Amino acid sequence: MNAHDDDAALSHIAGAIAEPARTRMLCALMDGHARTSTEMAVIAEVSASTASAHLARLKENGLIELHTQGRHRYYRLAGAHIAQAIESLMVISRHSAKAFVPNTPSRLQFARTCYDHMAGTLAVQLHDHFIATGWLAGDGNYQLTAPGEKAMLDLGLDVTALRAQRRRFACGCLDWSMRRPHLAGALGAALLQSVISREWVTQDLDSRALGVTAKGRKELAGRFGIETAG
Repeated sequence: MNAHDDDAALSHIAGAIAEPARTRMLCALMDGHARTSTEMAVIAEVSASTASAHLARLKENGLIELHTQGRHRYYRLAGAHIAQAIESLMVISRHSAKAFVPNTPSRLQFARTCYDHMAGTLAVQLHDHFIATGWLAGDGNYQLTAPGEKAMLDLGLDVTALRAQRRRFACGCLDWSMRRPHLAGALGAALLQSVISREWVTQDLDSRALGVTAKGRKELAGRFGIETAG
């Protein structure tokens, strides 16, 4: 593929994302859940036939995947790289000429899912704590130090298995509501599952929002020095 082909391909992808209804669909799938075309139509505020056309365009451009289960057809993002690209576009879309003031709904701003890992204020605070304590080393692509590996093992994470996955082990993902990185990659995904299974946070069924439980507030304060509102 030559430079002209690259330009054309990029333009085609940008066009697929640019339509407002398709943008709403992609953002709705950022929680990693699969949804039906009927649900996508409601989210995008379009008719069922229009939703089908939009979904076909997104699938054609490799942005979403279709999964069939019996008579049901579900759509989801084509991978974590798509979610990270959308997060980055969200950052770019906000005007940076003036001081940044997040206007994300408060629950989403504090804690939410970003595909398969955690985003929002809480995720950024955890990322900063891991860096400050020397648990993570590197610049954007991270490795665990010996103390960091022990800390993750204490959280029940199988670090050896995570390193063996065919994806980046740990990396920064620019948070669109905070404009600072949170933790992504295999380690970030495992951390989200750990705090959910330990009932430190609860996950909304119909949105990307995460809620911190009373147990979670106690653990976050005791382990990481992160104070959260009750």
